[in-house]
Amino acid sequence: MFKIIHKDKFTNARAGVLETAHGAIETPVFMPVGTQATVKALSNEEVKYCGANIILGNAYHLYLRPGMEIIKNAGGLHKFMSWDKAMLTDSGGFQIFSLAKLMKVKEEGVEFNSHVDGSRHFLTPEKVVQLQCELGSDIMMPLDECLHYPSTKDKAEQSLALTNRWAKRAKEEFDKIVTGHRLQVTGKRLLFGIAQGSTYTDLRKKAAEELASMNFDGYSIGGLSVGEPSELMYEMMENAVRYLPLDKPRYTMGVGMPHDFFEAIEKGIDMFDCVVPTRNARNGAAYTNEGRIIIRNGEYSKDLKPLSESCDCTVCKNYSRSYIRHLFNTEEILGLRLTSLHNVYFYVKLLDRIREAIKEDRFLELKKEFKDKVF
Repeated sequence: MFKIIHKDKFTNARAGVLETAHGAIETPVFMPVGTQATVKALSNEEVKYCGANIILGNAYHLYLRPGMEIIKNAGGLHKFMSWDKAMLTDSGGFQIFSLAKLMKVKEEGVEFNSHVDGSRHFLTPEKVVQLQCELGSDIMMPLDECLHYPSTKDKAEQSLALTNRWAKRAKEEFDKIVTGHRLQVTGKRLLFGIAQGSTYTDLRKKAAEELASMNFDGYSIGGLSVGEPSELMYEMMENAVRYLPLDKPRYTMGVGMPHDFFEAIEKGIDMFDCVVPTRNARNGAAYTNEGRIIIRNGEYSKDLKPLSESCDCTVCKNYSRSYIRHLFNTEEILGLRLTSLHNVYFYVKLLDRIREAIKEDRFLELKKEFKDKVF
């Protein structure tokens, strides 16, 4: 299911291959976020052009809109959105706790009002697994509680205990479905555990060790990039990774600035997702090998260079900074589409470059290239 191809001589960075029902994924990998069955502003063909072989969806959002009946009527999420490559779906735990209204956490699960229309819902760890199996997800995430930063240790400890109890129930339900064929599940489907623990090293250790004993297909580190300083985030990441199995993929959820990739991969992380490349693109931020530029700025009004002279994407081959700035200033949709396409291309290709550098034991050399770049 997961094979490490090469480990860097000087760090814990590793290159691997993860097998899914919709193809093999080379790691380290960046997964563009398609929360509501679309990577914002881009077509599937454009996402594939960027080189992405896996994207991320969100079970919470899809459960509310368009709803499971509509997706099942289309034959599952892949057919509904015409995506024939791998799909990871987040359980939506973070969205439930941040978006839903009148929420009540119980031992059985979470009761909440939809942020869309106010309708009342109740989701259990078992139900969340069932929903993702019905979606046809290649990689599924269990229901968890993601705390805001900062959080008291007492609250973090209680939340971690609940999250791990939910994880155990999710794993049991997943095993029943996969081995008992209670739902139509074809191909190899994977369930990852989520290690929480807020910003407390002993809780991160406890989370990782307890999840490792449950034998998930992979492990993610949740509750990061929620407002804590970067150095604290890296410390928690390193502390969790230390106690996770070496032979399973590791995934940091929602962590996605270019510098973060290097720090996380150096510690042994394999998978990433983040809304940064598309969200910030819609506000005029373009990421390049030279650093970030804000294309709305007046300094680019007559700049005929591409967003990045070292980028070979179709945007950089065909459009100038001057033109893209004009599109933003006139509120033309093409402007945010072009910047989104460039950013996703840059993110996917950056992880490709990192992966090749690991194979050639040049990871630290590549990291040094980006050390002083402003993102």
